[in-house]
Amino acid sequence: MKVSPTTDELPFLVLAAANALVESVQSAMAHAGYTDLRPAHGFAFVRLAGAGCTVGQLADHLGVTKQAASKLVDELARQDYVARSPHPDDGRAVLVVLSDKGRAATRAASQAATDAVSVWASALEPGRIEQISYDLSLLAGNSGVRPTW
Repeated sequence: MKVSPTTDELPFLVLAAANALVESVQSAMAHAGYTDLRPAHGFAFVRLAGAGCTVGQLADHLGVTKQAASKLVDELARQDYVARSPHPDDGRAVLVVLSDKGRAATRAASQAATDAVSVWASALEPGRIEQISYDLSLLAGNSGVRPTW
């Protein structure tokens, strides 16, 4: 007989599920040829998707210093995942955006996450994954997606 986890275990189970998802996406990305990307890059891509952002905004999103974010942007630029351009609204700032390669990596990571969740859904009773998604959306509120350094 399987014993149900206690509510005391919930934080650890949520973190373990998040780790399993990150590991699954990382494995799929490596299999797709993105062997030079780390999970931290994916968290940066979340913020860079769309219109992009400044290094300062990326630093705020990741919870790191501007210097650390600048190093990350330098690394991603060398690997051709991001491009820098003058900021359209602030002549002193630089806008960092995903390159075509960065957008392709983002699409691959999104598909890998979808595939991982599909595996979870197939292991649960019908409708459970949707209920879990709804419940987690209530708990997460407006929290962003960033690494827990």
